[in-house]
Amino acid sequence: MALWAQTALLLINIITSAVRGRVEKELSPECREFLYMETPPTGLQHHSHHFICQRYNKKPRYVTLYNTAGRIPVYSAYTFKRSDAEKCVDVPWMYEPQLSTSSDTDDMQPFPRGYMPMNFEDAQAVLDDYINAVLYERGTLNPAEHQDDLDDKASTYTLTNVVPVVPNFNNIVWNRQEDIIRKRLNNYCRGTAYIVTGTTTSGEMIRRQNIKRIAVPTYLWSAYCCVDYDHNAPYSERVKFPSFAHYGLNEQQNNDVVEISVQKLKEFLKRTTFVDQNFQIFVNDCVAAAPSKII
Repeated sequence: MALWAQTALLLINIITSAVRGRVEKELSPECREFLYMETPPTGLQHHSHHFICQRYNKKPRYVTLYNTAGRIPVYSAYTFKRSDAEKCVDVPWMYEPQLSTSSDTDDMQPFPRGYMPMNFEDAQAVLDDYINAVLYERGTLNPAEHQDDLDDKASTYTLTNVVPVVPNFNNIVWNRQEDIIRKRLNNYCRGTAYIVTGTTTSGEMIRRQNIKRIAVPTYLWSAYCCVDYDHNAPYSERVKFPSFAHYGLNEQQNNDVVEISVQKLKEFLKRTTFVDQNFQIFVNDCVAAAPSKII
């Protein structure tokens, strides 16, 4: 093979590995533990969607389905940890080496200062994208307040877990609902609670230097599944188990959170975003199979 051809092939391989990195097409067993019945939501397949097993300090923390075209997560899926709602302080915002650079680590990393590789921001958002986006702030899909371990909290501060959110909606409406869910699961979920929090988009983008960079969510939505719960909980809470969901409009006004069943959220998302007819958040909508009778 001619030298120029070898060089071209090498460049193609470098670019391909830089974009794809170690992003997983099929989730590994250690990352499936964050999913109910080890199964990710179905019906969201797209060529620009890639699984990320979000790793921090050499340990998987949660799973994100990431849209490299819109440079935001489609959803983050995690297991809820009983929490006192404390945030993690002094954690730098991080990026995902698995998406953009040839790296010897799978761990999310703090943004480098100064020079960044040319392809660094091809497939993910960077801090500069948010500097002049005055109408929005960074909202995490897997919030630190739903985690307990300090490393788990720290791992939520990556831009692959972040979407642009209207401040009024994020701080007054969505964060309040996250706290309601935290208290509910703290008090009445006895086993593992699986949460999937995602977005819908309509084509609106944040621009930087007149280039479309980040998709702006139209709605944020979230659903939890906890099959082992307190059956003596007050009725108003008990009816929200084993699963329940909510969504809200990412706007300054008319942005009240709507609490609904997982089944109704599923139908809502089929009407408002691009999902297949087989779209499902949890296996069997988080309805546990009845135990077999012994004859």
